[in-house]
Amino acid sequence: MFEEFRVFETQFAGKKLSVETGKMCCLANGSCLVRYGETTVLCNATMSQKPREGIDFFPLSVDFEEKLYSVGRIPGSFLKRESRPSEKAVLACRMVDRPIRPLFPKDMRNDVAVVMTVMSVDPTCAPEIAGLIGTSIALAISDIPWKGPIGGVQVGLVDGKVVLNPSEEEGHRSDLHLTLAGSKEKIVMIECAANEVDNDTMLDCIKAGHEEIRSIIDFIENIRLEIGKEKIPYTSKDVPFELLDAVRDYALEKMQHCMDTDDKRVRDERLAPLYEEVHDHFDDRCPDDPGLIDDCLYKLQKQVVRRWLLDEGKRVDGHGVDEIRPLAAEVGVLPRVHGSALFTRGQTQVLTIATLGPVSESQRLDGIDHETGKRYMHHYNFPSYSVGETRPSRGPGRREIGHGALAEKALVPVLPSEEEFPYAIRLVSEVLSSNGSTSQGSICASTLALMDAGVPIKEPVAGISCGLVTEGERWMTMVDIQGVEDFFGDMDFKVGGTKNGITAIQVDIKNDGLTYDIIAEAFEKTYKARMHILNDIMLKALPAPRPEVSQYAPKMRGMQIHPDKIREVIGSGGKVIQKICAECGVKVDVEDDGRVFVSGIDLAGVERAITIIKTIVQDPEVGALYKGVVTRLMNFGAFVEIAPGKEGLVHISKLDKERVEKVEDVVNVGDVVVVKVTEIDRQGRINLSRKDALEEMERAKKKREEQQEQGE
Repeated sequence: MFEEFRVFETQFAGKKLSVETGKMCCLANGSCLVRYGETTVLCNATMSQKPREGIDFFPLSVDFEEKLYSVGRIPGSFLKRESRPSEKAVLACRMVDRPIRPLFPKDMRNDVAVVMTVMSVDPTCAPEIAGLIGTSIALAISDIPWKGPIGGVQVGLVDGKVVLNPSEEEGHRSDLHLTLAGSKEKIVMIECAANEVDNDTMLDCIKAGHEEIRSIIDFIENIRLEIGKEKIPYTSKDVPFELLDAVRDYALEKMQHCMDTDDKRVRDERLAPLYEEVHDHFDDRCPDDPGLIDDCLYKLQKQVVRRWLLDEGKRVDGHGVDEIRPLAAEVGVLPRVHGSALFTRGQTQVLTIATLGPVSESQRLDGIDHETGKRYMHHYNFPSYSVGETRPSRGPGRREIGHGALAEKALVPVLPSEEEFPYAIRLVSEVLSSNGSTSQGSICASTLALMDAGVPIKEPVAGISCGLVTEGERWMTMVDIQGVEDFFGDMDFKVGGTKNGITAIQVDIKNDGLTYDIIAEAFEKTYKARMHILNDIMLKALPAPRPEVSQYAPKMRGMQIHPDKIREVIGSGGKVIQKICAECGVKVDVEDDGRVFVSGIDLAGVERAITIIKTIVQDPEVGALYKGVVTRLMNFGAFVEIAPGKEGLVHISKLDKERVEKVEDVVNVGDVVVVKVTEIDRQGRINLSRKDALEEMERAKKKREEQQEQGE
């Protein structure tokens, strides 16, 4: 039976936000329809009645479903229905998952599913933010155990001014694309792409966004007070204290020995026999659930790592809290690819390969916003062998997509424009070995791969992560976290940027949030670490982008023509453009706005195609030289095509410097000759001279020789 229909309204970043409950989805544990402007997102949260058999973790799933009817479009696929989530939908899932996950009880094993369905999109109101707020409301008013609510907001920096929840148009002009989630007291999630924003400005933007988050949390709490359900009890899967104490007393010193190494392989080799020994000793104390012993050993590992850090300032591998593990960088690793670089930090190693292509090979997007394509693509692969495991490859998961998107955000601000560098760019980061922050290693390797490929980036970008351990009011941070510190710590604060400022941030936490002091210290430490990586490692491997693209990369030239001339370049049935491609050995792409891109392995062929296109779209100029093809022979001269559809006559008297008796003595059909335009009459007929062209080329050659002699 449906509940009472209720509508709650508030102002959110200057726009109306309304929440409807009790009208739809009566069987979900918590449900609401969020209307933000004309953006409408249906949010539902459900929980299983009991845990699945054998589950030893909290199974939370979050889905952000983009429906193309929300923007009045029919899917372009063969099936004409939505299929796998787009990259932006995956990133939206992760953006909601990360802040809500730490607020569930850690010992709960019931399945929980959150589904956000985008039903209508207003370009001025982001559906991701409506989904985040709707998820918080659905969980808060449900009977699912959860320690929320939280709020979320987007922050832009337009003309130096902070803009909350910027519109799509404002987003195009913004130097900052910051998404925040937070509780009333702390920040619980940061996702950011920025145009080299400095630390202080970034922190000010976070504070401004947090103020708006506090107001939306007040709104959610009022809804919960009015219609919220009582939270249901759940079966705790936490370890009994007496068992945990017994395992700790038995294995603490042995666990400390296992963890005290800088080599992940050695640590794993030491842990295996310890796990077996502890199971042999304690399995009879919990015959119905031997998994409790593994939970005890997990908690013991966590205690060792955290106590060393908090009490002794000691890290498992012995390096200092602000010290980066050994670094190495190498470029030109692979032959024949357009660019490659290998970056190593401790036992984390990433190989990135750059590939350049015509702009026509840019990625086409089919999503719910107005972005239809992108020329820069970054893909991140995390194979099982990188962590010493044996599992089959199943394609990229949400983590791989998220890490690739983070590296992409970090590098976008330093890429040359399409006009400066008319290429599509694809980077692939192959994680070869993983022991902490491979996403930031991929940023470093990718910068070098771009430079190795001859991409004229504006500034090199480096990335590094900062970790956190807290206990009550005590906390400490450390840079360059490795796997166990990420696993047992409270924060993975990833920052990419140049010497001038931040270009990307992604923050994952496992506690109840971050204070401004923690964020400020993370900014300071990651900046110092980035400068060390940039100046002492990366720029020593390759100080600047290579002056030319690889010999194996296509050579690219671009030009702008009037859109009215596109038809002439393409020709009837594509005959003209096909002839240019065949004659010059190139590929020609013509955009609707008149942009023309010519690509080919041979630069001379590319330049020749550009010259032909210029000749087509521009009227022949009297006095200019052209390279043309002889098309017809007559008694009185030869006709030469200087561009598709543009033909002129070379009179027999102008064929050569000497007297010519017969036209066939000098040229034949199909010969390529250089001619000079001498006249264009009133009827538009073009008169050409091979004689004048030869004399002009001889004069130019003589002048170059004289200049060379004077120079010597």
